Amino acid sequence: MTKIRNPILRGFNADPSICRVGRDYYIATSTFEWYPGVQIHHSTDLANWTLAKRPLDRASQLDMRGNPDSGGIWAPCLSYADGLFWLVYTDVKRLEGNFKDAHNYIVTAPAIEGPWSDPVYVNSSGFDPSLFHDDDGRKWFLNMQWNHISHGVGGSPKHPSFDGILLQEYDPKAGKLVGPIRNIFAGSTHGLVEGPHLFRRDGWYYLTTAEGGTGYDHAVTMARSRDIAGPYELHPSTHLITSKDAPDAPLQRAGHGQIVETPDGEVYHTHLTGRPLPGLRRSPLGRETAIQKCEWRDDGWLYLAHGGQVPALEVDAPRGTAGSRADRSVSIRHDFADATLPPDFQWLRTPLPERIFALTGKGLRLFGRESIGSWFEQALVARRQEHFVYRAETSLAFQPETYQQAAGLVSYYNRHKFHFLAVTYTPKTGRALMIMSCLGDWQNGKLTFGLPEPLPLPEGEIGLRAEVDGASLQFSYSTGGDWMPVGEVLDQSIISDEGGRGEHGSFTGAFVGMAAFDTSGRAMPADFGYFLYEGTDAP
Repeated sequence: MTKIRNPILRGFNADPSICRVGRDYYIATSTFEWYPGVQIHHSTDLANWTLAKRPLDRASQLDMRGNPDSGGIWAPCLSYADGLFWLVYTDVKRLEGNFKDAHNYIVTAPAIEGPWSDPVYVNSSGFDPSLFHDDDGRKWFLNMQWNHISHGVGGSPKHPSFDGILLQEYDPKAGKLVGPIRNIFAGSTHGLVEGPHLFRRDGWYYLTTAEGGTGYDHAVTMARSRDIAGPYELHPSTHLITSKDAPDAPLQRAGHGQIVETPDGEVYHTHLTGRPLPGLRRSPLGRETAIQKCEWRDDGWLYLAHGGQVPALEVDAPRGTAGSRADRSVSIRHDFADATLPPDFQWLRTPLPERIFALTGKGLRLFGRESIGSWFEQALVARRQEHFVYRAETSLAFQPETYQQAAGLVSYYNRHKFHFLAVTYTPKTGRALMIMSCLGDWQNGKLTFGLPEPLPLPEGEIGLRAEVDGASLQFSYSTGGDWMPVGEVLDQSIISDEGGRGEHGSFTGAFVGMAAFDTSGRAMPADFGYFLYEGTDAP
């Protein structure tokens, strides 16, 4: 039997919603503050996936300027009905403290490639929306309900602010919710119920939800009812998938996913997962997407085909498919010769990319805007870290005139977690090389400088390199000859979900890329000649 190797989507690809159309499978994942919004991958075998589309790519659909770190697009749901793809998503404008300002929308398209419609606003009562198309043609909208007056806000799990799963009918002709709002599922005693998805089989409505928070107690919880509005009874094991009681399992933080059936009736369930660094509870690759083979048993409930609740690194592929490719190591070089940005890359928040970068035909030009870590207009173009061991490098032509201007190579998580190898200017040295780091939320945005003094640079183009091996990062530079290490080995494990405030503090993943800022307001350009990413399939 050929195998699917997990995770199937490596690097930051959280909250997978899966749907099948004919023999084509699609997975939509969260993108949070990264633009364009929502990643949709395509496969014909559930094992090998390619990025097909990021559909939320214009201001009329999505503008995240001002959204906080780990705000933006949460837990999209992708479905197909009536000749259309339906994408439901949340745009989170505030997430800390008592309030969650979370606005839910629907867009549609006749094909994954588009054109995708402008959004229809649905509600704001909570996040993690989904849309269920029932056999009778009616459509039902689900989302978790957020309770801001709960004493559980800001606390640990069994969080009463997660106030159940709401159900309401959606009228597509009117473009709005209609009928009564019902709270159909309070969750199990594990708490923090979210991420609802419905699936119908043999007269039962099966509801899968995420529980336990998105850290190491995460779980897929399952329930069922004969009536879509409930009451719902819990699965005999409560949780279909979880690693919460298996701290040594290679796939940790398992939860939040969706059921899919193959054309031949085989059953699989996606789920998010995290792979912490050996000996550390830190996951720089963020929350990734995995898949498990399941089976319906005589009691009418779904179970993992390999038994138990702990997800497996390898599962049987669907009959007649080839399984996963053997080697996932990559070496990708971009010279930015085309008129469009390569699909590996995204930027932060703004629907106006022309304000922060341009493709010149000879490279990528960044226009220095606000400071690194800004929530509004930051010139930072980067790709996901997809390997525990990688090398990234670029060449930079940049002539700063003040210390308020800087450009370079960055390992980036958010405004509080980054390492930035930057070319800048000081009155003492002129053009110089500097390392700026922020080592977690506890620093309140205060920088740490990785060199005793800025390193003077000669005129001309400079090469910048980052080499990551698990929890370590070494920067290097070149002025045309050999590569020379610069600064001490840095703690790369900070650039992770769990760095800083810990496992429930942020929800994206590590990126590596190019950044520039100009806090003088002069928009000094920085020209990057190429970008190389080489990642190995270890550990």
